[in-house]
Amino acid sequence: MADFDTEYQRLESSYNDSPPGDEDLLVYVPEGSKSQWHHIENLDLFFCRVYHLHQKNGFTCMLTGEIFELIQFIFVVTFSTFLVSCIDYDILFANKMVNHSQHPSDHVKITLPDAFLMPSVCSASIQSNGFLMFILLIASVFWIHRLIKFIYNICCYWEIHSFYISALKIPMSDLPYYTWQEVQARIVQIQKEHQICIHKKELTELDIYHRILRFKNYMVAMVNKSLLPIRFQLPLLGDTVFYTRGLKYNFQLIFFWGPGSLFENEWSLKSEYKRVGNRLELAEKLGSRILWTGIANLLLCPLILIWQILYAFFSYTEILKREPGSLGARCWSLYGRCYCGHFNELDHELHSRLSKGYKPAFKYMNCFLSPLLTIVAKNVAFFAGSILAVLIALTVYDEDVLAVEHVLTMVTLLGVCITICRRTQDLIQRVMMVESLGSSNQNAIKFKIITGGRS
Repeated sequence: MADFDTEYQRLESSYNDSPPGDEDLLVYVPEGSKSQWHHIENLDLFFCRVYHLHQKNGFTCMLTGEIFELIQFIFVVTFSTFLVSCIDYDILFANKMVNHSQHPSDHVKITLPDAFLMPSVCSASIQSNGFLMFILLIASVFWIHRLIKFIYNICCYWEIHSFYISALKIPMSDLPYYTWQEVQARIVQIQKEHQICIHKKELTELDIYHRILRFKNYMVAMVNKSLLPIRFQLPLLGDTVFYTRGLKYNFQLIFFWGPGSLFENEWSLKSEYKRVGNRLELAEKLGSRILWTGIANLLLCPLILIWQILYAFFSYTEILKREPGSLGARCWSLYGRCYCGHFNELDHELHSRLSKGYKPAFKYMNCFLSPLLTIVAKNVAFFAGSILAVLIALTVYDEDVLAVEHVLTMVTLLGVCITICRRTQDLIQRVMMVESLGSSNQNAIKFKIITGGRS
């Protein structure tokens, strides 16, 4: 054996994906065949990064997006601080006059920079506001954490970038034109050459799916089996589902990767959770961990709420102004996406499947609108349109009407109200056309609406 340039390696006993009893299996590995991608220990994380980089359309696109997210956070915090502490709103709202000359009679029109405070006054205003300083401190810590995570991810994804180029032979410029199935087929093909997974001779597509979707499969199972507390009986509303992104994040924090979670790494469940006799003790620990997580959420709730309000305001105000009808738009809820999700279904596959159901689902939901709404919407649109017509006529006659306090605000709000009412009225009228054909045919018609006319 000494004449051959060979090496025997022992599989790590902590790698729990190997078959039972094979923890001490010796695997013959030729030294010359070893590569940079030989025996990747954390295949779950590795395949997740490979998939993530593909979905982000390459390293450059992912890097650019991450950088803009950091800049966006700084912009939101800085701009919000400026709006709170560095603007004299009495001047901006013309409650206080500003003279640009030494003669009081020489009145000049107020400009936007006139409402800006001096840098020294602005700095003093920020420093004197204790609550604002506390928010800025928390925001700074959070941003530094994101920066460190960004640098770490860039280093990790550079390795994935090299994997695509050297192992898969896919240049980054061509990656957006490759489907995930094509990328996955190449990963399966190079297994024999690079031995990415050392405890199996061949990889399959199912192996890759299992590793990428390990935690997501758990979430899909717990939602479908009603193991998560996301359904509540509320007065007047009855059975209500409450499943937000924040709640989903907390579930993942508790179960999968937070302090004291059920998994000791990305792929292995802790050994004590495999023993039935530890069930009561582990349940008490889980309850205690959930309690402390809830307390942390309660303490951070004001900061999270402020951030969500600011981010939503900066993100959606322009869209609502341009397309007010988007307020009534329907989309798949987070609970619906999880409940309708299949095991071993990647995000882009789920999105593609649900997108095909938007049109029939939208028509189906319209079948349950109350006809009473059309009467309310019609009359509200009439009243709002009458007031808006008068304001528009006055504006056409004399444009100085817009300078009157709150006139422009009323015009905007009335326009949004009319758009929503007309959209609601139009949807209900479509349903009434179906109902007018007779109750005996309604079920068949609704079935055709749901199925898109297919038998």
